[in-house]
Amino acid sequence: MGLMCDELSLVFSSFLYLRFCKKDICNIYRDVWNHWLTLDCAVMAWGCFQSTRIDNELRSGSFFRKSRPSIDRIFDICGQQELCVLGDVNGFAAEKEEFHPEYLHTFTHKSSRYPQIYCPSTSGVTMQVILFEEPDPRRMEFHSLTPISLALEDNGADGENDDMEIKDREKQELLVEKLKQHTVTRIPPTEKEESLQMIIHQINCTHETTEILRINVELLNSRRYRRALSVSERVVESAHSVWRTALGYGWALVMCCFPWVVNIFVIIMLFWRYLAHLLLLILEWRLKPELAALKDISATAQQCDIRLQQFCYWPLQYDTVRQRKGDLGDATNSYPHYIRFYNSLWLVANDIIIGIALGSYLIENGTTVADTIDYYLKTYTIDGLGRTIQWLLIDPGGLKLNEELDRFLGDLFGWVLNYWADITMQISPWLPTIIYAIGISSFAGASMPIALFSDLLSILTIHIYSFYIASARIYNWQLSIIYSLFHLFRGKKINVLRKRIDSCDYELDQLLIGTTLFILLIFLLPTVMVYYCLFAASRMAIIILKAALETCLACLNHFPLFALMLRVKDSKRLPGGIMFELKDPVEVAQGFQHKFDTAPIAYIHLKSTPLPLSAMFKQYSQLGMRLKRHYFSARVISCLLTGKAVPPIHRRNLYSMQYSMLPTVRAHWREVWERLRK
Repeated sequence: MGLMCDELSLVFSSFLYLRFCKKDICNIYRDVWNHWLTLDCAVMAWGCFQSTRIDNELRSGSFFRKSRPSIDRIFDICGQQELCVLGDVNGFAAEKEEFHPEYLHTFTHKSSRYPQIYCPSTSGVTMQVILFEEPDPRRMEFHSLTPISLALEDNGADGENDDMEIKDREKQELLVEKLKQHTVTRIPPTEKEESLQMIIHQINCTHETTEILRINVELLNSRRYRRALSVSERVVESAHSVWRTALGYGWALVMCCFPWVVNIFVIIMLFWRYLAHLLLLILEWRLKPELAALKDISATAQQCDIRLQQFCYWPLQYDTVRQRKGDLGDATNSYPHYIRFYNSLWLVANDIIIGIALGSYLIENGTTVADTIDYYLKTYTIDGLGRTIQWLLIDPGGLKLNEELDRFLGDLFGWVLNYWADITMQISPWLPTIIYAIGISSFAGASMPIALFSDLLSILTIHIYSFYIASARIYNWQLSIIYSLFHLFRGKKINVLRKRIDSCDYELDQLLIGTTLFILLIFLLPTVMVYYCLFAASRMAIIILKAALETCLACLNHFPLFALMLRVKDSKRLPGGIMFELKDPVEVAQGFQHKFDTAPIAYIHLKSTPLPLSAMFKQYSQLGMRLKRHYFSARVISCLLTGKAVPPIHRRNLYSMQYSMLPTVRAHWREVWERLRK
């Protein structure tokens, strides 16, 4: 609430002011306001105090005894040093007293949801009453100026963006800097605007402040009206004292043994964490720095890496959440740790539940699943591909292909395909056992069999990848030679060192040989191109199928399930900012009981806006943009047209969303030991 010479802004709590209508409280006390006094901004903290003792109690600190959290901690968060009296509620007749902006008179009634403030029109004071619903920290409700982040701040996401994304970000930052330089007027923020964040902190602390004042008022009242105990009450009190003493000794024994139990549990956990750390080192090991690690090649290794890193990070994450309960701190930064921790636990729990159901099905129907997989693999990757190759041998679609080259390529790919068919026939009897093993792994989560199926698909379709690489190389070499020979007719040549095209004088025999080779390659190009198109289309179909499996893994590992539940259950626990709603003054004044001349008063409702779904699924949209930018870019289309190998998107960029809730550098075991022992 700001106090100025020409303006007076009040901040009310629309949830708390209803308690002033209680008659039993008003019979004992006069309701007196207390508020945070700032330079231009203050926040109401409501309480009921005896007017004759209020100043002495505030100065002596009697209202701040048995405060948990400490009142000094609350003052530190709110940036203030004391509470000040602002006025009274439902006190004496305000119109009979002289108006003072420093001490206001307010009236409430059950017929109105809004407080009526006495402010004569002749006072020259303008009032703004801002009402807000008190956030309940027990339900983890809080207000925030900016949307909370569900991703970890230090996860190194910037370093895992591809080059095009980094360049786009640099261009946007450069454009923003240019716009700042061309700004005509730059209005500096006012003192109120700069203190808005502090006001939000004060609003978030209203519940703790109110509870501290309420408890201490009840203690002061009970001491004032305390009477001597009777004989029966003394007997009951002594019995309770004996029982409390026995419980105290028992609790002391438990607290004596508790540190030993905790230390043993921490040691066992550190042992398993060390084993997980060794497995992570194996998954991240590289033969050479430029070569890929095991987790960059296999989806199963990548899934194991994610689960092991989560297991290593959970103790520190739990400690962070536990420390948040004992300290107010900054809710905007502390509550996201709670959301991330329980979201990961929920995802792992759901992953295991789905995996148990999937594993039970695979174990009970392993033979049927194996026969189905074997049927589709033989039908589409072996027999279907063989029939397509035979169709290419008989002038497909009316195309006139070179018979000798067509027969050579058909026999070559057909021989390799028959050899691979013999290998798959030897693997087929073992397929039910493999499916059974995958079913057993499902008890570790549904993400594990999906990753195993992705790797199994890569292994069983390796012949298609080999065909694609071979046909692409032949097609690319042929295009490169045709491109070089085309410059021969123009009297040009490619300067490889300087990467340019220079003029060149060719002799007659060079022109004749070049012309012969050019014509020969032009007529052979359609034959090579149809085989390349066949295997490129097959390769793209496998990539799409694997992308669908990777999408399922992304949903199981990173879907904001807990955040969605919080948004549906209580959107105040997932704030995305604040908004102000101006109330109709005519509607507000309808329920007022006191009819006196007052200055115009604006009633504004401060609301917390929930985190939008676009912010919750922001990383999914970023992943979709990365996939679109990679596979639907001009570079990929150029690679497909020229026969160059299409570079697959790096797993570092593909899985960056799933690693967004994990730190980049794992904590040392000594740090984990010290934090958990505290």
